[in-house]
Amino acid sequence: MKAQFNTNQLMQTGRIALQYEDYVLSIQYFNRVISARPYLYEPWQLRAVAKFYLDDFVGAESDASKAIELNPYIDHLFDLRGISRIRLKNFQGAIDDYSRAIELNPSVEGYWYNRALCYFQLKDYDHALAQTDTIVKRWQKSAGTYSLKAEIYLQKKDTTEAALWLDKSLEVDPYDADAWTTRAYMAMNKRQWKDADHFFSEAIRLKPTDVNSYVNRALCRINTNNLRGVMADYDKAIELDPNNFLAHYNRGLIRVQLGDDNRAVEDFDFVVRMEPSNFMAIYNRAQLLDRIGDLRGAIRDYTTVINQFPNFWTGLEQRAWCYRRLGMTAKAEMDEFRVFKAQMNKHIGLQQRWSKAKLRSVRKRSEINLDKYNQIVVEDEPVVEREYKSSYRGHVQNRRVEMDMMPMYMLSFTAYSNGVQRYQAFDRDVERYNSSMSPLHKLYVNCSTQTLDSVRIQSMFSLVDTLSARIEGTSTVRNLTGKGQSVLLSLLMQRGVAYASIQNYDAAAADMTTYLGIDSTLSLAWWQRAVCQSLYASSVGQGDMAQLKAAQVKDDFGHAIRLNPQNAYLYYDRANFFARQQDYAHAIDDYTRAIEIDGHLAEAYYNRGVTRIMANDKKSGIADLSKAGELGLYEAYSVIKRYSK
Repeated sequence: MKAQFNTNQLMQTGRIALQYEDYVLSIQYFNRVISARPYLYEPWQLRAVAKFYLDDFVGAESDASKAIELNPYIDHLFDLRGISRIRLKNFQGAIDDYSRAIELNPSVEGYWYNRALCYFQLKDYDHALAQTDTIVKRWQKSAGTYSLKAEIYLQKKDTTEAALWLDKSLEVDPYDADAWTTRAYMAMNKRQWKDADHFFSEAIRLKPTDVNSYVNRALCRINTNNLRGVMADYDKAIELDPNNFLAHYNRGLIRVQLGDDNRAVEDFDFVVRMEPSNFMAIYNRAQLLDRIGDLRGAIRDYTTVINQFPNFWTGLEQRAWCYRRLGMTAKAEMDEFRVFKAQMNKHIGLQQRWSKAKLRSVRKRSEINLDKYNQIVVEDEPVVEREYKSSYRGHVQNRRVEMDMMPMYMLSFTAYSNGVQRYQAFDRDVERYNSSMSPLHKLYVNCSTQTLDSVRIQSMFSLVDTLSARIEGTSTVRNLTGKGQSVLLSLLMQRGVAYASIQNYDAAAADMTTYLGIDSTLSLAWWQRAVCQSLYASSVGQGDMAQLKAAQVKDDFGHAIRLNPQNAYLYYDRANFFARQQDYAHAIDDYTRAIEIDGHLAEAYYNRGVTRIMANDKKSGIADLSKAGELGLYEAYSVIKRYSK
C-alpha cells in the first residue's frame, strides 16, 4: 500500500524549506507530492527552482519541462527553463523559451533583456541590436541595456557608437559595474592604462568579487609600473578564485621580476598541475629551478620541453649546463654537440632583468611561442561577465566534494542514513537472519563510512573479544550438529561484522570463509566476504595478491547474486568492484540492474553518474547525478557544478 500524504501540508513545508534556502530538504518534500499527485505542475516547478539553486541545471531544465507539459500557459515556467538553458550554454533553446514567455507576458523587461543577451552570446549581433532597440523604447531607464548595446557596437568595431551608448548607460546608472568594465576594456584597447586602471577600480568597487576585473587591472598597473598594486590584484584574484590560471601564471612572472624565485616556483607548480601540457609554464619553472639550485628538477622540465620541441637549442644549452654542474659530462657533451651541429653556439649567462618594454609585452593565452615564455598572458578575447535578470544563488553545491565513488553496501551494526532523507536499506535475508538467529546486536545494511570515536572503538574491540571467547568455548566444527552449529554460525557472522566495523577486513573475510565452510547456502556470507576482500584488496595495491583477491571477489559476488538475485545492493557492490577495475561497461550494466530493482537507491545513480563521466559520457553522467541529488545525496551537486563548467 502507498502511504497517504497531506499534499497541501507537504507543499507548504516544501515552500518554507525553499524560502530558508534548505534546498535539498525541500526537494524531498516535493518528491512526496509528485509521487502522490504527479499531475500537478507546481511541485515540478518548485523542485526545478530548488535544483537550480543547487546548480543542477540539467535537473532544473527537466523538471521545468515537465511543469510546462502540465501547464503551458504560465510565463514563469518558460523563464525558469530559459535561465536553466542559459546556464547549460543552450542559448538557442533559451531564446525559444523567452520568446514563448514574451508571448504570454510581454510586459516583463527581463525576458527581453535575457533574449537579447542570448543573441549576443550566439554572436547574432543584428538580432541582439533589434532586441535592445525595443527595450530602450519601452524601458528608457534600462542602464544594462544601454551597456549591452555599447558592447555589441564594440564587437562590431564601431567604437564611436559604443562610447555614446556607454555614456548613456552611466548617465542613467553610474553604479552599473558592467558599464565600467566595458569602458575599461575600451581604454585598454587605446593603451590608456591610467584611465583603464580607474575604470576597473570603479567596477571592482561596485562588484568586488569579479575576478576578471582584478586580473585586467593588474595588467594596467604593470604598464604604469605599479608592481605593488599588481601583486595585490593577483593575490586578491587568487583568493576569490584559487584555480584562476592567468592570475597564477602572471603572478609567477612578476615574482620572477621581483627576485622572489621560490614563491614563483609555487605558482608555476600550480599552473603545471592545472595544465600538464603547458610547455611555456614548464620552461619558466625549469629556469627557476635552475636558478635556485634544483638541477634535477630543472633537467626534468627542460627535457619535457625539448621532447616536445627537439630543435629548441636554448633549452639544450641550459640542460647541458645543468648536466655539467651535476658532473654528468657525457650527457652534457651530447646536448652541446647537438647545438654545435646546428651552429647555434650561444653563451649561457645570468638572465638579465626585464626592460620596461619586455615587462609590458603580452601574449595571447592560446599562443605557444617559447621566445615569449616570460611575457604576461592575457585572454584571447576580453570577456564581460554579464548577469542575466536572475538572482538565483546556491549554497550546498559550493561545498568541495571530491569525485569519489560512494562506498559499497555491507552488513553493519548501525542503520543507514544519508543525512538528509531517511532511507532504510532493507534486505529480506538480513531481516530473516535477525529474527531467526537473535544476534547480540541487530544487523543492518549500510554503506555509510562513519569515523568511530574512542568509546565506540573500545566497545567494538570488547565485542570481538566476547565473541571470540564464545567461539572458543564451542565444540569443534566437525562435532557440531543442530543447534550448536547454528550458534557457532551466528557468532562467526557477528564477529565478521565487528571486524569489518574496525576495518580488520582480512579477519572479517576469514570468519566468512569459516562460515561458508559450514554453510554455503547463505548469500549474506558470500556478500560480506566479497565486500571485505574487495576492501582488503584495495589496501594492498597492485600485484599478484591483489589480482588473486580480485578474482575471489568477482566469484563471491557471483555466488551471492545466484542465491539472492533480487538484492539490489549486490549488483551495486559488484558494479563498484567493476568500476574500480576500470571495467566501466559492466559497472554501468550492474548499476542499471540495481536501479531497476530499487529505484530509490541514490548511491547507484551517483556512482553510475561518476562512472559515465569517467567513460566520457558527461551528459548522461550529469543526469544520473541530478537524480542522486534529488534522492538526497547533496554531494552530487558539487560534482555537477564541477563537470558542468
